[in-house]
Amino acid sequence: MASYEAFDPTVEINGETVLTIVEQGMGKFSDAYREQALQALAEEGITDPAPDEWYPQQAWLNAFEAIAEELQPHVLDRLGEQIPDAAEWPNEFDTVPEGLRSIDEAYQRNHRGGEIGWYRFEQTDDRAGTVTCYNPYPCPFDRGLIRGVAEQYASMDSFVFIEETGSTCRRNGEDRCTYTVYW
Repeated sequence: MASYEAFDPTVEINGETVLTIVEQGMGKFSDAYREQALQALAEEGITDPAPDEWYPQQAWLNAFEAIAEELQPHVLDRLGEQIPDAAEWPNEFDTVPEGLRSIDEAYQRNHRGGEIGWYRFEQTDDRAGTVTCYNPYPCPFDRGLIRGVAEQYASMDSFVFIEETGSTCRRNGEDRCTYTVYW
């Protein structure tokens, strides 16, 4: 499956997550970006999103795609970077590997119903590992998310670097991407 195509039509995303990304993520860029995100959601039937509601993931993905087309995909990278600070996130740890493992826990908490996908981290060296993303979100968003998490837990003198190293990619219509992370 390609980016922006839910694995299962019954999957839903938590309204609190939608609001956090729109208000704190897009709103951090500018009020105009926030308004464009709200407009994209409204076009998908999500008007006045509520934190205690659940919304179809496909509608959310359609809005995400519209945002990327309107504002350029690099916005999704920067938005992904902000997610660990903006969203409810497990944080009872203090290392990069634990942080990267927490991506899946946060993802599972904020999606429900059917096949939602996952994130898997495997440490490959003292300061390196791979993250495999099996989900319908676009590659730039996941790269930003992984970088944001790694930077949050890396030491101040670390330089976080991410490269796509897997043999499959959602940009090519496949269902997963793998990234090597160095910190």
